Amino acid sequence: MVYLTRSSISLEALLAEVSSPECGGTCVFLGTVRNGPEEKDVTAIEYSAYQEMVEGELGRIVAEAAARWPGGRLALRHRLGVIPAGEASIAIVAAAPHRAQAFEACRYAIEEIKRRVPVWKKELRSDGSEVWVDPSGRPTSKPAHV
Repeated sequence: MVYLTRSSISLEALLAEVSSPECGGTCVFLGTVRNGPEEKDVTAIEYSAYQEMVEGELGRIVAEAAARWPGGRLALRHRLGVIPAGEASIAIVAAAPHRAQAFEACRYAIEEIKRRVPVWKKELRSDGSEVWVDPSGRPTSKPAHV
């Protein structure tokens, strides 16, 4: 399975991956590049990664979710490259026999991705400046994983 993409994320494709008559609950999480008051005129974020390492870790997270929520299904995509403000950079879709399991699996996936997956992000700003951001959201002088 390929979890990284340089294209826009197709929510329909992810929903199709988890669709099953045995699953009565489906939960979707979209992480979107934002330009709010705290972001200081962000026009886009550039995501980069050591792809083989990231693909492996995302695969482990998917496998862990399958083991924790038997009968559940999880699909995800993380974008690399420059993603404009307002577009999704990550999507997670979890389906399970019951809604609580779907919500739990979806939350588990995003929290583990944020904690374990070495994807770096650089904010691109309207004044032409670029700022690396660490996982907590604080600007930093060097790349940090998200």
